[in-house]
Amino acid sequence: MDTLIQQIINGVMLGSIYALIALGYTMVYGILRIINFAHGDILMVGALTTLSGMHALNAHFPTLPPLAQLGLALLLAMTVCALLAMAVERFAYRRLRNAPRLAPLISGIGVSVLLQTVAMIVWSRNPLMFPQILPMDPIAVTHGSAAHPPALVTVTGIVTVALALTVMLGLWLLVEYTRLGRGMRAVAENPRIATLMGVNPNAIIALTFAIGGVFAALAGVMMASNYGSAGFSMGFLPGIKAFTAAVLGGIGNIRGAMIGGLLLGLIESLGAGYLGDLTHGVFGSNYQDIFAFMVLILVLVFRPAGLLGERVAHRA
Repeated sequence: MDTLIQQIINGVMLGSIYALIALGYTMVYGILRIINFAHGDILMVGALTTLSGMHALNAHFPTLPPLAQLGLALLLAMTVCALLAMAVERFAYRRLRNAPRLAPLISGIGVSVLLQTVAMIVWSRNPLMFPQILPMDPIAVTHGSAAHPPALVTVTGIVTVALALTVMLGLWLLVEYTRLGRGMRAVAENPRIATLMGVNPNAIIALTFAIGGVFAALAGVMMASNYGSAGFSMGFLPGIKAFTAAVLGGIGNIRGAMIGGLLLGLIESLGAGYLGDLTHGVFGSNYQDIFAFMVLILVLVFRPAGLLGERVAHRA
């Protein structure tokens, strides 16, 4: 039972990060019907920008508390990633809105490779250590025994889940009850009619990319904080998994992205925890990545629309 609880805890934490990343995919797809495959690499830029910001603040303001350094550096990273996402939309996607679907896909892959290459040049080819600001001492949530260790959780994990859920709730409120949210739904439904109603589709689309960039930066810092490192390739695999989560929940549906992210995190964590027992030791937890892609294949084959397969315009 302790093992099951531990895997559920790990899955919820991992799923919260996937859900945040998946929101960027699903918002863009809900409005433009394209997949922004550079989104995962914006996550990487956010983590590395935060790391550089913390180093700069520590060098110039050494008396500033570490948590304040992290907060200020994260604000910088969010701004950088929002502007970067808007630039990607402007130069990589805007002219391809009416092009065949393969064109923006290739463009996104090109931007992804470009961002990874630039990051490798600017920062390092090797992963960089990300400082652990919050206490990392594990907190036991079950009693356990000598034979069965208790289920553990860290303060970083708790903050990750709480912050992700808060951000997801904030996005839902923004889409449902604000003027920007109404504009997003109008553009997703019909950009031409939205223009007649006084909505600027280009501005709405740019802001949608910016919001996705902010979420990617936050997810990148969450990942780096939990794993203790950041590198130029850190965004690729989580980006693909988050895309899987968006497809699982119903890409284009905000609630679907949230649910899909949490479900994928649980599936991956539970699979990693029990894969060794199920295969009698043939496969270990290092094969956990196969579960995300198995889910993607199964969903595409049996339920291509996902669990909540509606567009943002229909149901945010």
